[in-house]
Amino acid sequence: MKFRRKDPHVENIDVSPLIDMVFILLIFFMVSTTFVKDLKLDLDRPSAASASLVKDKVIRVHIDKNRDIFIDNQAVKIWAIQAKLREMLRHSVKKSVLVITDTAIPVEALIDLVDECRMSGADDVAVATNKELG
Repeated sequence: MKFRRKDPHVENIDVSPLIDMVFILLIFFMVSTTFVKDLKLDLDRPSAASASLVKDKVIRVHIDKNRDIFIDNQAVKIWAIQAKLREMLRHSVKKSVLVITDTAIPVEALIDLVDECRMSGADDVAVATNKELG
């Protein structure tokens, strides 16, 4: 029985199966990856000495310098907050709302927003702050 020696300088390597596998892996990772779209508001939060971290999942309501209100990354008018929050609180186990505000917001606007949150059925309404250092 005679064995043939293979030429060490083979020039035709088929790379199409490798390319197929790379594309399949690329598609798999693209489909399985979750893309988180973060709300990009430039807020300067107020500070408080008694601030604590929020550990539970709560509904976040943002209000910016122009008094624009966002719930779940969607702009909402002040008169539509109750309906939107009632729907979200209906499916929530813990009925908590976290208001994330800017320091330039007048107190009246913040109080109106907190009132709307409480009238929508939230048990606990908190305002996000930067914890004071020192």
